[in-house]
Amino acid sequence: MKDKIFEVLQRIGRSFMLPIAILPVAGLLLGLGSSFTNETTIATYHLGGILGDGTILHALLVIMNKVGSAVFDNLPLLFAVGVAIGMAKKEKEVAALSAVIAFFVMNISINAMLNINGKILEDGSIAKNVLEGTIASVCGINTLQMGVFGGIIVGLGVAALHNRFHKIILPNALSFFAGSRFVPIISTITYMFVGIILYYIWPVVQNGIYALGGLVTGSGYMGTLIFGVVKRALIPFGLHHVFYMPFWQTAVGGTADVAGHMIQGGQNIFFAQLADSAHISHFSADATRYFSGEFIFMIFGLPGAALAMYRTAKPEKKKQVGGLLFSAALTSMLTGITEPIEFSFLFVAPILFAAQVVLAGAAYMIAHILNIAVGLTFSGGFLDLFLFGILQGNDKTSWLRIIPVGIIYFILYYVIFSFLIKKLNLKTPGREDDTQEVKLYTKADVNAKRSAKGDDGNISSEDTLSEMITRGLGGKNNIDSVDCCATRLRCTVASADLVDDVLLKSTGASGVIHKGNGVQIIYGPNVTVIKSNLEEYLETAPDIIYTNDNESCSEPDDATQSQEIKGSVVKTVIVSSPITGVAADLSTAPDEAFADRMMGDGAVVTPTDAIVKAPEDGEVAFVFDTKHAIGFTTDSGLSLLIHVGIDTVKLDGKGFEVFVENGQQVKKGDPLMKLDIDYLQEHAPSIVSPVLCTELEDNQKVRLLREGEIKSGEELFAVDFYEE
Repeated sequence: MKDKIFEVLQRIGRSFMLPIAILPVAGLLLGLGSSFTNETTIATYHLGGILGDGTILHALLVIMNKVGSAVFDNLPLLFAVGVAIGMAKKEKEVAALSAVIAFFVMNISINAMLNINGKILEDGSIAKNVLEGTIASVCGINTLQMGVFGGIIVGLGVAALHNRFHKIILPNALSFFAGSRFVPIISTITYMFVGIILYYIWPVVQNGIYALGGLVTGSGYMGTLIFGVVKRALIPFGLHHVFYMPFWQTAVGGTADVAGHMIQGGQNIFFAQLADSAHISHFSADATRYFSGEFIFMIFGLPGAALAMYRTAKPEKKKQVGGLLFSAALTSMLTGITEPIEFSFLFVAPILFAAQVVLAGAAYMIAHILNIAVGLTFSGGFLDLFLFGILQGNDKTSWLRIIPVGIIYFILYYVIFSFLIKKLNLKTPGREDDTQEVKLYTKADVNAKRSAKGDDGNISSEDTLSEMITRGLGGKNNIDSVDCCATRLRCTVASADLVDDVLLKSTGASGVIHKGNGVQIIYGPNVTVIKSNLEEYLETAPDIIYTNDNESCSEPDDATQSQEIKGSVVKTVIVSSPITGVAADLSTAPDEAFADRMMGDGAVVTPTDAIVKAPEDGEVAFVFDTKHAIGFTTDSGLSLLIHVGIDTVKLDGKGFEVFVENGQQVKKGDPLMKLDIDYLQEHAPSIVSPVLCTELEDNQKVRLLREGEIKSGEELFAVDFYEE
């Protein structure tokens, strides 16, 4: 039951990201527009000649201000559409249209009930006995003030109706209205009654929301601390959006009268004050208590943690992890996206994340105590600090107090992280044990590489990555939904047991989170591109399911290569060694993935000669970008993978000189590549080189022919074909 609830909340949280995505742009327009049309700012900096009333720039900035305000004024509708799109499993455009229709129908129904019961008078004015702030204009309709909750109610309900009815079959006479056309119809009827019901229910909810807002506001600094701790603690589970949005956007986060209007929600209050900044002496720290503290630990604290991890890394690994930690710290400082750096230590040292949660929670409280009132649109990076703190002036925001507190936080993070890492010997980046790294390429890679050629003959790395992710999630038939937030690919699978964490991490993910059937794969800010490519790939992906041993579940009785195959041998294909060296059984490979034959069966050869040659007549299927591996198809139809060394992918092509290209026809003995054996021995964990047959059928079995010294061109192993 808990897992099911988590799955639903996870999907709701990720659906919030679509409307949230527009907020940074809207906030940018609103921030620039309001800042540079402010009469005080113009007079202070003597900008009347270029920004004064009547100038072109002034007119443009006024438009920008109004455009930004329009987005924040219509957040309920944006959330209705965004949640519907995020929660719909298929045909999301139909869900979006249905949500818009349902949103207007619901509010019109409420408006009608308010008119019928005398809450709204015939002239359109609100009756005097109505509590102020409970009725508001939404898209020109006087309705109950529900904020984004109203949009969320529409989005969730429409998505449920959509997922239930978008494939409905009706009698022949009504068949035109079947399928996706039925969704707007049922949504309209449903939300007419929802509007009527909400007229009676929502006033009770409003009273509860106001009471909760009063409780939070009344709890003072301790309430701010609790809010900050809970929000940061939910980051690994992806549920922080569900928690903090009510405080940002509804009366739970407080209410304020700004320019004669009752505004609800901490973020809304700040931007309302920003738009009316000429009449505001200091922005409300009670409103910004839910985000001002983020600037302290995102710009200063977490970079201190990154420095601590860098300084405590092993000397030989500092150069390698330095770039990773620097980019993660820079991302946190500029954009406020903290997950790249947080997830760099969450999975290997949870105690550091616990420290981060406490320190970050305290930052919210400290900012509240110091009356810091800097707003933000998305997260607490320098860009938002500049727009909504520095540009607004210290008198209105007290942003200068962030600097000394931030410096202290930088030191605190550095000292605490350094102490814990050394004291507990935590395996943060650069402190890992010198064990063999998980393989990077599998049999799935070979198949994808061979099938993902573009018109110019190059390999499509996006298709390869999508294929690997699909396989890691158990195959197309095991994937129920795909979405993403700012840094994570969020998927729901039918069976969590089929998910292969090792394979998913080999795609470049910094971590994988499981909770029930919800799977979150952390990639960083480029996850939107990964998600888009994956969705496109899934449109044409094969309808199969994979198990974690890389064998298809579509035929559950498949035998492994190590099992005996009954029957007589009807054909044998010999594969020669492409390498001069020392041959051995594949099980001796110093890598579990190869030794367990996860990527195919064959043998290993430890090179003693620099030239790698074509093992048989055939075609070069692909050359990996890092030059360490070549896919090869023999004229007899076997698919081979020549993988030089273990973990040599990390060498980025150094130590290899390739003589062939994708699609090139070669004869047995033709040179394929040249190895710098001395360099490889020094920099690679091992130069033992697997030679694999990657696509064996059920009736095919590899038989080792040679162990010990072998020359290129000599028989290495045989593939026996048995009676089917």
